[in-house]
Amino acid sequence: MDIHHALPLLAGMTPAQFMRRHWQKKPLLVRGAIAGFKPLLSRAELVTLAGLEEVDSRLIKKNKDSWRMKNGPFVPRSLPPMSKPGWTLLVQGVDGHDPQVHQLLQQFRFVPDARLDDLMISLASPGSGVGPHFDSYDVFLLQASGRRQWRIGRQKDLTLQTNVPLKILENFEPEEEFVLEAGDMLYLPPRYAHDGIAQAMTGPAGQAVDCMTYSIGFKAPAQSGLAAEMLHKLAEFSEDIEESKEGSDNKRVAAMYRDPLQAATPTPAELPESLVQFAGAAVARALADPLALACAVGEIMTAPKANMWFDDAREPWEQSAGLGICLDAKSRMMYDADHVFINGESYLAKGADVDLMRHLANERNLQAPFLARASKSAVALLSDWHAAGWIHFSRDC
Repeated sequence: MDIHHALPLLAGMTPAQFMRRHWQKKPLLVRGAIAGFKPLLSRAELVTLAGLEEVDSRLIKKNKDSWRMKNGPFVPRSLPPMSKPGWTLLVQGVDGHDPQVHQLLQQFRFVPDARLDDLMISLASPGSGVGPHFDSYDVFLLQASGRRQWRIGRQKDLTLQTNVPLKILENFEPEEEFVLEAGDMLYLPPRYAHDGIAQAMTGPAGQAVDCMTYSIGFKAPAQSGLAAEMLHKLAEFSEDIEESKEGSDNKRVAAMYRDPLQAATPTPAELPESLVQFAGAAVARALADPLALACAVGEIMTAPKANMWFDDAREPWEQSAGLGICLDAKSRMMYDADHVFINGESYLAKGADVDLMRHLANERNLQAPFLARASKSAVALLSDWHAAGWIHFSRDC
């Protein structure tokens, strides 16, 4: 992507200008961000997705001042009719299940993939929404069909309503109001309060038009949670290293706590200071390896979501002659100076194959002439990824 090319998607700004002026700073309303936009999934297709076990979906209902939330999967006939007000269907991660939605998400890759999360589709009956709230991450709200009224504001009072299954603000104070129609888009930085209400709309033939909103969301890992995952990963790395050393000719036993100078104690419940220091030294040793730190971050940021899986390859790798390859829509691939990361696994990257792997990560495909340059070891690795369903022949993408 040319980050210095002006885009209608960003109100005529270049991605570089948008990131400098608006990203994590202030909202942006874009009229006609995608001219002539039409929903990429019909209502029936979205409801079918919401009925799958591997898809994260929620049904939110409001009855007067009462909120209810139910998690999917949903049988289609269990959903209320569109004519009944007060309900919203949210379907998460649609980009991993529909190629057109996946392609739409690629337009937002001027932000690092480590931050890009997924695309959620909201289907709401007239007058419905999920209440005034704020997100801890950036979001683009693209209106796919129908109309939705948005009220937004820099909320200082973040008190939440009690005894409701959603994080709804108690004292919402909107500052601006917009009505978005198909193709319009609103960008909101983190913690910017917003409330979206679906509006009734009829088409040219007098038929009701569904209110569908596409939310492009971004990851914003909390430091404490990331630290916990990092320490867990680093502990796994240490175990792997010790196992590999124990299995080699040059055996080395893992360092164990020893206290030959421990005296008899009249206070057995007191934690020995030397044990605390031993534990601290173990953590410091794990954190001192920059390669291990980078590996841990890369594996965490590319790990598939819990409810996601890949289908095994339908054809053997040997049939790839003359074809290129592309990443599966659900695959997450990144790299740093020393590694390539894909779906929670890391590989040291060196030699002539580095540029090929980085091209695959950035472009999400490798055309046949590029693939023909790959070394035997790289081809063997790609073959394993293909067998696991992480990559496909380009004709299948």
